[in-house]
Amino acid sequence: MEHNFILHPIGTVHAGKEGFCLEIAPPYRGALAGLEDFGYVNVLWWFSGCDNGISRNKLGERRPYVRGPETLGTFATRSPERPNPIALSCAHVVNLDRERGVLVLDYLDAEAGSPVLDIKPYLPSLDRVERPIIPGWCAHWPDSVEKSGMFDWEKEFNF
Repeated sequence: MEHNFILHPIGTVHAGKEGFCLEIAPPYRGALAGLEDFGYVNVLWWFSGCDNGISRNKLGERRPYVRGPETLGTFATRSPERPNPIALSCAHVVNLDRERGVLVLDYLDAEAGSPVLDIKPYLPSLDRVERPIIPGWCAHWPDSVEKSGMFDWEKEFNF
């Protein structure tokens, strides 16, 4: 089952005084057409700080969440250490400058310099689960991206 894939980053994450933004490389800027009508996007990006042999071979986390179980498999966490360091984040779009290839977001849980792999519009009919099933240890977490900005995430994670 060994396959090799070639990914072509479409841009880079930037963080600064004005917030978070994605700078889309010139060859991909045409793909931004029509995105201005969406208020939220799903951003696929690369956990570049965890692209190493140790992180890619980690299949579990010991006590990754303060209120969580003692151990969890990697696929039951949002840990950056995983076989393929691909991240998925939903973010609110503040502004889009298609000409400059800049997508300004209110927040993105990515480090500056992280490669952006893809952007998809958030669509409630495909991305929203009306009654999600989650473990009790994280049931107190916010029930929306909007509420997440006011939540003290530092008290939840051990990684």
